[in-house]
Amino acid sequence: MPFYIDVIVPLALDQRFTYSITDDERLLLDLGMRVAVPFGKRKVYTSIVAKIHEKPPLRYEAKPVEELLDKTPTVTAYQLKLWKWMADYYLCTEGEILRSALPSALLIESETVIEPHPDFDLKAIDEAEHLNDSEYLILQALQKQSLLKISEIILILDKKTIFPVINAMAEKGMILINQELNRQYKPKLQKYIKLNDHFASETELPGLLESLERAKKQKQALLKLFSLRAQTQQPISAKKLKEEAGVSEAVVKALVDKSIFEEYYVKKDRIEYQGEASSPEIYLNEYQEKALEDIEKGFEKLPVCLLQGVTSSGKTEVYIKLIEKTIQQGKQVLYLLPEIALTTQLIQRLQDYFGDEVLVYHSKYSVNERVEVYRHILDDSKGKIVIGARSSIFLPFQNLGLLVIDESHESSFKQFDPAPRYHARDTAIVLASFFQAKTLLGTATPSLESFYNVKQDKYAFAQLSRRFGNVVPPKVELVDLKDQQRKQKMTGHFSETLIKAIEATLKEGQQVILFQNRRGYSPILECNTCGHAPQCPNCDVSLTYHKHNNTLRCHYCGYHIAMQTKCMACGSADVTTKGFGTEQIETELNSLFEDKVIKRMDLDTTRGKFAYEKIISAFENREIDILVGTQMLTKGLDFRHVKLVGVMNADSLLNFPDFRAHERSFQLLVQVAGRAGRTAEQGQVLIQTYNPYHRILQQVTTNSYNEMFKEQLDERRHFKYPPLFRMIKITFKSRDLNKLNEASDWLALYYRQIFTTNVLGPEFPGISRIRNEYHKNILIKIPQEQSLTKTKSHVKKGVDKFKSIAQFRSIKVITNVDPY
Repeated sequence: MPFYIDVIVPLALDQRFTYSITDDERLLLDLGMRVAVPFGKRKVYTSIVAKIHEKPPLRYEAKPVEELLDKTPTVTAYQLKLWKWMADYYLCTEGEILRSALPSALLIESETVIEPHPDFDLKAIDEAEHLNDSEYLILQALQKQSLLKISEIILILDKKTIFPVINAMAEKGMILINQELNRQYKPKLQKYIKLNDHFASETELPGLLESLERAKKQKQALLKLFSLRAQTQQPISAKKLKEEAGVSEAVVKALVDKSIFEEYYVKKDRIEYQGEASSPEIYLNEYQEKALEDIEKGFEKLPVCLLQGVTSSGKTEVYIKLIEKTIQQGKQVLYLLPEIALTTQLIQRLQDYFGDEVLVYHSKYSVNERVEVYRHILDDSKGKIVIGARSSIFLPFQNLGLLVIDESHESSFKQFDPAPRYHARDTAIVLASFFQAKTLLGTATPSLESFYNVKQDKYAFAQLSRRFGNVVPPKVELVDLKDQQRKQKMTGHFSETLIKAIEATLKEGQQVILFQNRRGYSPILECNTCGHAPQCPNCDVSLTYHKHNNTLRCHYCGYHIAMQTKCMACGSADVTTKGFGTEQIETELNSLFEDKVIKRMDLDTTRGKFAYEKIISAFENREIDILVGTQMLTKGLDFRHVKLVGVMNADSLLNFPDFRAHERSFQLLVQVAGRAGRTAEQGQVLIQTYNPYHRILQQVTTNSYNEMFKEQLDERRHFKYPPLFRMIKITFKSRDLNKLNEASDWLALYYRQIFTTNVLGPEFPGISRIRNEYHKNILIKIPQEQSLTKTKSHVKKGVDKFKSIAQFRSIKVITNVDPY
């Protein structure tokens, strides 16, 4: 009886594909294993076995599998179940999820290679008359190297379409076309040195030392090996021996060549925690005890609990107590954070307490480091606690007991591009339900959705309303910029009030954080004569001026040109910059406080792997007096010596074309205010604004979350937005504007015939062209009484019909469920 497998291929294709397997392969194969399968004419992909059965495919002949890549499954049954749910809920494909879920080193892909045909005489190519130029060049290259990759042939021939040439050569019997699988993951091997067993007996040693009498350095290395062996029972690494003996690689190699030393390799983890668990027992105060009790009671009734704790109330200690209990039951814990910047501080705290039980997983780690963490979790061999950014929900948990989602209101938990466009918070709750695990959402400013779910009795609720150690909340003041400008009390972008507060704080030896949610020096360069501002040629945005390298840059596509001294339109030299970013604040501060250390933390300064850690630890160690930053600074960081937080311009947050703008502004400002005064002395927060009477700003000064929630919910009810309505956004992208308009109108009309109301658009977004592609959106709002599953099937049907129309083939369609 022939056997078949259904596999998930890492491509954006809706269905699974069937391949045939032999009886021997059937005995070795299991669900979740990786197999290399041929796909298309000349590609091999790593795919995941999703089903083993005996039904042949109806529409095509099943190809055999190329190779089995695993002895045990790489993907668990829970992961396959999660992928299926995500594909259905977020209207994406399992292949796209597979690409995101596995570290790329586990997704081996083939590179087409060509080699000379064994029956073809390469030496005779100069005499051959029937060769054209392309064939001659390829064969000439094959004389020098036995294999050529497709990318190399493209360079040799200097043209893109090379397959016709290669196919013709293969038919003439000159070359063979093969697939070479790139196995990306390489374990890290550490070299160790030991003495050859022949010299282990004491009778051999005198002769050995005598033979090295002339080779002083070699003798030195040998004696050092003896002394290291006497000090420790541990294996001695080549690196350590060279450092301790003060000898070079050549000396050690010479001893190996003489068979005095032997080299051997041991597989090492790339990420190892060197320290010991050093943190003492954590004691909770009465408020934390009460919150912990409420959470545990809540978990008895409901699987999800929302913990609303004001900034600096000691939420992390409560998490640690819950994590400790879960680990004692032998279960795994996932601790999700919205930003990599946050993991830096938290890893240290958790490792001090739990030692090497803590594993870290995020995109700043190398591919090989991620594979190692993935394997540890799959084997459940090391580390019960995983800290990571949103992609860690894809890890192969075996026995998940608790999920902690810190700063759960954060928009960074939503993935926008590429697919799957999932929300890590919502997906994590579903993942927890598969394991019957508990989920704790922790935040000072819950998202409207989470708080609404508490009101609907879907989530349990616990509260921490006092700062730890009874620290007084910071004093929040609004500074009226209109008034300060009228009285001419502004210095650059700083009001007199803010400058005086910075001076006073620095005099006391305390630190200052300044928040400005825009990087670069200035977002617009404008000509005072004709009003022209340089625009990006690929996107509908103005170029941002970056002073540190004197360039004008597009933050969407990366296009950049040198700073212009004259207007590009009229040639006038009278050009000025408008608006300001973090770089300009840093420059102004350097001239105001010349003797102080001022640093900034934004996307430009945190590109390296350890960049976050360097800035954060320097600030913690008080090596920096003033830290300027974008929203990276606002999230959950714990600095003990910050007395003053300044918000340079709150209006840029409020006046944003997004229905969540007010909710986000409230969250951001409360979070940034929470960085101030986290010890006994009361902190101060100054928010500069042109509109101090704005409702949201007033609510921030009094920290009235409930008031903000009620007002925003009424507004959402009125305008039909989440959490009362669900949303699906369909985005069209094309370089051809006319075709885009025609295509989006066609699909909007189709949806209007099915859903008579609540279809908005098609409409251009705020920035309608990015990377030379025009964008247009349709928004479908789904009321609570309307079936979400049926709506999605209609949406999917519409997109499928749209794709089958020949004239719309070139238009990209992106479906985004819960887009905001």
